[in-house]
Amino acid sequence: MEAAAALCLALALALRALAQPAPGGRLQRGAAEMFLEKYGYFETPAPRMHSPAQFRAAVREFQWVTHLPVSGVLDASTVHQMSLPRCGVNDAESHTAWAKRVHAVFSGRRAKARRRRRFAQQSGKWYKRHLSYRIVNWPWYLPQHQVQLAVKAAFELWSNVSSLVFWEAQDGPADIRLTFFHGDHNDGLGNAFDGPGGALAHAFFPRRGEAHFDSDERWSLHSSKGRNLFIVAAHEIGHTLGLEHSPVKSALMSPYYKKLSKDFVLSWDDILAVQNLYGKPSKGSAVQLPGKVFAHFQDWSRTFPGGTQQQGRHVSYYCHSFFDAITVDADHNLYIFKGNHYWLVSKRGNATEPQPLQTRWAGLPAGIDAATWSEADGKFYFFKGGRCWRYKGSTMEAGFPQKCSASNLPRHPNAALYFQQLHHLVLFKGPKYYVDDQYWKFDQGKLQVVMTGKWATQLPWMGCWDVNSSQTLL
Repeated sequence: MEAAAALCLALALALRALAQPAPGGRLQRGAAEMFLEKYGYFETPAPRMHSPAQFRAAVREFQWVTHLPVSGVLDASTVHQMSLPRCGVNDAESHTAWAKRVHAVFSGRRAKARRRRRFAQQSGKWYKRHLSYRIVNWPWYLPQHQVQLAVKAAFELWSNVSSLVFWEAQDGPADIRLTFFHGDHNDGLGNAFDGPGGALAHAFFPRRGEAHFDSDERWSLHSSKGRNLFIVAAHEIGHTLGLEHSPVKSALMSPYYKKLSKDFVLSWDDILAVQNLYGKPSKGSAVQLPGKVFAHFQDWSRTFPGGTQQQGRHVSYYCHSFFDAITVDADHNLYIFKGNHYWLVSKRGNATEPQPLQTRWAGLPAGIDAATWSEADGKFYFFKGGRCWRYKGSTMEAGFPQKCSASNLPRHPNAALYFQQLHHLVLFKGPKYYVDDQYWKFDQGKLQVVMTGKWATQLPWMGCWDVNSSQTLL
């Protein structure tokens, strides 16, 4: 385990160092070679350095797969691409698989038969059409029922365009298992997870049927926050069905996870690949849905199964999960925002039932990034994406929403507050974040953090009375 952790740490540090200048490019070359070998860009591994010709060929292949200018030179854009989060499955067959699939489009049935044999020999396939899956565990800060919805939708992406049918097994054995792991988890040195960034997940081809996710990532069911669990799960499920990585930029099976948009989640290449293995839907035609349908799984259900009664008090739904934003008004009432609802918590720690945002702040979208009440003017400020809202009470003021860039404010801020010493609103955004079960107490006089702990169990004014006697949220 120590060796695996050391290898992953060395690789992570080396890739991070790629962005730094190095004498003669030796450090860049070495780190890039580790990356290219890990993800299958050399035909055979070498005990030391590969030849300059082999290295240039591997760089060209990587640039082609990732849609960069094909030069064979380790330039800044190539270094940056290598540093981005991605799938941990290697890309060894991406170029060949894509070339053969494109060739088959123009070559008819004989080529199609050859392509079917290639998939069966290389990655394997399931020799049945009804497959069970099981979610073994999930991040503590994500509600179980919403994780189940996201995973179910990820499987349905593939069943909608093929002859496959999936059903969830609550316990016991299953054909496909989804599990969250930390660091080395007995998959071999190359598959040990490396914390935030790097490889987010990996999966195994049929018939092992496993998809593993890095538990140290900040997973989210929201399209613009953290690592989107739905899109990563859908990608890894593709591998468990026998699909290789695709060099098509818009493909779900691209080695670098796509972002949700108004376009279809699956590309023509994804559909062609799965239908080559399992055929078309047995009834009707393939069904495609745009990415915007899957943007916010936290809004798919208006029920709040996480709300429970403990010692005579109601434990609010947000106590079992993370929330989008938080602020406090002049009367010390706490406002907690999640999805398209908010909770009002009195200074004694008593929380209301969830209230729809639209009933209090008409025109405010779900899933805001940050919110604050200003002591200077007594108004509420909300931020989402590149837009800002300002309300006097429940009335949106003229000229809002407006672009945050007009006031030189960032997109997708992490948090906002009114800072008394500065007499201004302060927005936070940066490359680092902390796990959501923690709080930090900041002394405004000393300008330093003086206390930290778990907000749900140690701050009674959050309204999470006795949320867990076992010290775990889920």
